[in-house]
Amino acid sequence: MAGHSKWANIQHRKGRQDEKRGKVWTRVIREIMVAARTGGGDLSANPRLRLAVEKAKAANMPADTVKRNIDKATGNLEGVSYEEIRYEGYGIGGAAIIVDTMTDNRVRTVAEVRHAFSKYGGNMGTEGSVAFQFKHCGQLIFAPGTDEDKLMEAALEAGAEDVITDEDGAIEVLTSDADFEAVKNTLSAAGFHSEVAEVTMRAENNIELSGDDAARMQKLLDVLEDLDDVQDVFHNADIQL
Repeated sequence: MAGHSKWANIQHRKGRQDEKRGKVWTRVIREIMVAARTGGGDLSANPRLRLAVEKAKAANMPADTVKRNIDKATGNLEGVSYEEIRYEGYGIGGAAIIVDTMTDNRVRTVAEVRHAFSKYGGNMGTEGSVAFQFKHCGQLIFAPGTDEDKLMEAALEAGAEDVITDEDGAIEVLTSDADFEAVKNTLSAAGFHSEVAEVTMRAENNIELSGDDAARMQKLLDVLEDLDDVQDVFHNADIQL
């Protein structure tokens, strides 16, 4: 099954993440705290927390920092309490955008998100206004040049739902959120190491943007991602810069 070109967008996102490593720590700490608060501090029994701790390790966060924030979230240490809030809206050309936040002050957060949308050409929507255009799933993306046949065979045997080859040669492996960790570990053991591995909101259909519209959309996304309370931004724009 063929998909849209995603590799350039992925490389842009990874570059942006490299530019702001300090913020990566902040986001990971919030994810650890919310995961631990909602699912408990036992890694073996909390897959969301395991995934957050993996992100912490990838960001070179010290183990004692990870443990301290788990303890804060589970009540062993006093800490800030974060709540998860999702905002939805439209960007340039009617592209759908989902903004996931973690905040200790929802009034501040909604004001900042609304301001970003309005200042940079988007519109805030109501709850559910665009979420139906996305699928909550596990996603692993492998670089162009990966052996498609071998990866597909290994992924489907591991329990993946679909394998999609994008126009630029990148390969996506899609799983249910429940099976994501098992599929990722099985593929890693088989020698397949993904460039992106996450539980995400994946757009069912994409809107192609180029030229000025693409640049404006990328600016809106960058501004949203730079907000302190924002954890993730999902969208259905295929940006051709």
